[in-house]
Amino acid sequence: MAFWLILGLALAIIIGNLMLVKHTAHMKMPSQKQRHSDKQSSNGYDDDDEDDW
Repeated sequence: MAFWLILGLALAIIIGNLMLVKHTAHMKMPSQKQRHSDKQSSNGYDDDDEDDW
């Protein structure tokens, strides 16, 4: 019984990972510059203001 449980769990993980790769295969990653600017705007402050406090 434990063998079938482990085998089923392993197959579920493998199939889940394959489905995830298939789903994300054609997604475009943002450029490095774009990710950096998005990170700054989400922080709520600029890097130049760090020495003010």
